[in-house]
Amino acid sequence: MKRILALLAALTAALVLLPRLSAGETIPAKEAAARVTAGQAVLIDVREAAEWQETGVAAPAVLLPLSDLRGDRKEWKAFLAAHPGKALILYCRSGHRAGIAADILAKEGFKTANAGAFKDWAAAGLPVRQVPGQ
Repeated sequence: MKRILALLAALTAALVLLPRLSAGETIPAKEAAARVTAGQAVLIDVREAAEWQETGVAAPAVLLPLSDLRGDRKEWKAFLAAHPGKALILYCRSGHRAGIAADILAKEGFKTANAGAFKDWAAAGLPVRQVPGQ
């Protein structure tokens, strides 16, 4: 019985972690900044507008919420059409939503990387900007 429970626990963990691992690489904030500065990638903040306004955003970030990527893609469609073949580096509050977005985009053929959390960007001393309320 203990073997079966251990096996079920291992399978559950694998199913939970597999989508996260398949979403491209995870990179530190400074590496993300270097790739963006070199023109190798575009940085995308996938948080929601209220979060952008509350904390600010990475200065070079394009603001495209995960909710729109999962929805009708009013904002994402034009962005993706304008950046074919460009590597996409995503971040959010904790890295979780960035991983979800990276997985969705990787399945559609985009090269993605997860830069984790906005707080990591700010803690690295990288430039941030404020987003005015609407």
